[in-house]
Amino acid sequence: MAKGKSTIFFCQNCGYESSKWMGQCPGCREWNTMVEETVVTAGKGKSTKTAHEKAVPASFSEISLEKEERMQTHIEELNRVLGGGLVPGSLTLVGGDPGIGKSTLLLQVCREMSADGHKVLYISGEESLKQIKLRANRIGEFSDNMRLLCETNLEIIEETLEREKPEIVVVDSIQTMYQE
Repeated sequence: MAKGKSTIFFCQNCGYESSKWMGQCPGCREWNTMVEETVVTAGKGKSTKTAHEKAVPASFSEISLEKEERMQTHIEELNRVLGGGLVPGSLTLVGGDPGIGKSTLLLQVCREMSADGHKVLYISGEESLKQIKLRANRIGEFSDNMRLLCETNLEIIEETLEREKPEIVVVDSIQTMYQE
């Protein structure tokens, strides 16, 4: 796949993107918020942001922290380890020795979150749908808000995520994923 570099400008305030620099952002009408970013284009017209050309440092006093509403997993000890639950938009990496119960724990979390009405997608790169269902049967009933996908190709996974738009995604296990 041919790769090329291009430059885009994005607004630090609202995220508006443009192919050229502008003094005033058309999205939020703020002045001097557009910053340059180099983009690597990787086949099929898809682009991947790689680095800010003009990153602007910030002091701690300039960074606002609103209290994040956490999503409860309904597994008390896991909520404690996570600081009160899952933070929306965050990534949580679960690690441990083989056979220790990572997949079962994540399946339990998915069950609880989908029962709460969250749209959940469990992506398996190691087990078949039948193997996951056998483990799920030992855990209990699952909501229709939970969907399963057996796939390791990142392009197909990305298309599925764009189509399904889940709130919570579990990838089991990350080292099995690949990109063509």
